Amino acid sequence: MKKVRPAKGAAGRPRPQPAKPIELPEGMWERIAKKAYELYEQRGRQGGRALEDWLEAEAIVMDEIHEARE
Repeated sequence: MKKVRPAKGAAGRPRPQPAKPIELPEGMWERIAKKAYELYEQRGRQGGRALEDWLEAEAIVMDEIHEARE
């Protein structure tokens, strides 16, 4: 049986393991998705910018949550 070694980075050091995904509070995923879709509609439903819309929506929702806590 072949021995499996950890993957090495460019400098010969082991690559860091990916971080555990962050768990979003209840309803957060849906809230971000709704906001991202609103941004998509505001741009005239032009495709190709889903990630940009999601990240912007995420920032907007997080700002709303922080403002509500103040």
